[in-house]
Amino acid sequence: MRADTPPEGFRALFNGKDLTGWHGLNPHSVVKLEGEKKAAALQKMRDEFAAHWRVENGELVNDGTGPYASTDEELGDIELLIEYKTVPKADSGIYLRGTPQVQIWDKNQVFDPAKPARRPHLGSGGLFNNTPDTPGRDPLVLADREFGEWNSFRIRQIGARTWVWLNDKLVVDGAVMENFWDREKPLPAKGPLMLQTHGGEIRWRNIFVREISAVDAARIQAGGQK
Repeated sequence: MRADTPPEGFRALFNGKDLTGWHGLNPHSVVKLEGEKKAAALQKMRDEFAAHWRVENGELVNDGTGPYASTDEELGDIELLIEYKTVPKADSGIYLRGTPQVQIWDKNQVFDPAKPARRPHLGSGGLFNNTPDTPGRDPLVLADREFGEWNSFRIRQIGARTWVWLNDKLVVDGAVMENFWDREKPLPAKGPLMLQTHGGEIRWRNIFVREISAVDAARIQAGGQK
């Protein structure tokens, strides 16, 4: 599938040619800043974006460092299709409404009993920044493909609830995504889609989205559509 040919009902967030529609942002680095310091930090990340992200063969490629790729557009209730390919020992993730995250692991990492809440061996797709041992925190099944192969996510976000399919296997089933920035508040109604960079090259392609209407959202939550 070419990067400029979304499925029916979807549109492309990445044009496969350049970085139009995206900018650099690591929200963790500015969350406590205010005023001129925050404005300067935000501009610096925008300026650095193209030094760490490039387009190659219709793929959005990151070198493993730098600010995250963030959409200029803010999104609410959506269904997202996205493919990725990464390398050993790296990890990454997809921020929904600017909030971490649908996790991407190296499934070959060995479980460390000293870090019991960190479970890469269970695979990708879980809501890693939710409270440990709550629904959705870890994926229901291990669905990652081997390194060198492309993985495909289908992610549905309605309100605070998240569904995730990895390589056509359901790994999160309508779990509430916690607001990492303030767990006492609900997930924001809208926010950017963000592609995290963390420790190794990652490639993304075929990034397609469709907005979910209030009518469709009600039908899905009533169990009438998968």
